[in-house]
Amino acid sequence: MNSFFSKIKKHKEHNLPFVLYSKPNSKTFFGLLQQNNMLHTIADYKEKGFVFASFDEKQLILIPESESEIITAEQEESTFENIEAENFSIDEAAREHYKAIVEKGVEAIKNEEFKKVVLSRREEVQLADFDFVHTFQHLKQIYPTTFVYCFFHPQIGLWMGATPEQLLKANGNAFETMALAGTQKANLEAEILWEQKEKDEQQYVTDFIVKRLREVATSVNVSEPYNTKAGSIWHIKTDISGVLNPESTLEEVIDTLHPTPAVCGLPKKKAKTFIVENEGYDRTFYTGFLGELNSSFASNAVSSDLFVNLRSMQIKQNKAILYMGCGITKESIPEKEWEESVNKSMTMKRVLKRV
Repeated sequence: MNSFFSKIKKHKEHNLPFVLYSKPNSKTFFGLLQQNNMLHTIADYKEKGFVFASFDEKQLILIPESESEIITAEQEESTFENIEAENFSIDEAAREHYKAIVEKGVEAIKNEEFKKVVLSRREEVQLADFDFVHTFQHLKQIYPTTFVYCFFHPQIGLWMGATPEQLLKANGNAFETMALAGTQKANLEAEILWEQKEKDEQQYVTDFIVKRLREVATSVNVSEPYNTKAGSIWHIKTDISGVLNPESTLEEVIDTLHPTPAVCGLPKKKAKTFIVENEGYDRTFYTGFLGELNSSFASNAVSSDLFVNLRSMQIKQNKAILYMGCGITKESIPEKEWEESVNKSMTMKRVLKRV
């Protein structure tokens, strides 16, 4: 195990691209170490390797399987000290700004400009003694049910995350995806109760995905919604699977799904325009997607396993830039959405040493 991480650290010291990741509920770590510093991109989704795509899909970065050393290791038991939320101060200016754009979003929904919009914010945390390997291991321990990753390219930067949401799993014509919405901080109560706002949000996401998939699939199966936990946060989840049309391409299916209402809104184009005009920053790779593309090293068959880039952060010099967003519907209350965004920010803050 130590040799696995030592090799990745040495690769990083040489400023060479790599990705380190572990799938949900898996104890296997994968590393793709690109053997040169070229910036490879996706042209038609027939490439093989690991894709790292931006929210607007203008940056489709690839770590090619054919130009990378692939290494694996099994997770070992380790313990990390958790950092409590009380150690973090609240930025009042950021709070008021976020509440203002949420209020604007609610008004737009009431004016029937769109049904739902996902509004996000970013936050900077000053770091001390940052170690990407230590942080990756800590994320994996705290969030074992998520897709945990660390991606680096000298022309892109260093990104890390622990995302609970799968965009698409495709093996031949068979596919799996999910609708994920609603957020609730875990507490000691046995029963999880959802307000109508969260139930509506989940139904919007499910209906959109199912409707779009029926355009490219011969069959679509939908489960009943159920509760799922990612770290200290509960979500509502619906499993969706089926069989694609023989003529459907991976590129078509990805374009059909991304960005989902869970990260953008409904209708997609109007919500996306509102996001670009009001969030006040460029999401870049936050709420984009990432994962194995047409790869065979993690299974016996060629398959793609893609995830939405949620609960993520970018590391720049001695600071972490955290990203978090909330689904806004007509029932949204700005103060509660702010609190939800703070809860989501703790996903990354729990593993960071601050100045």
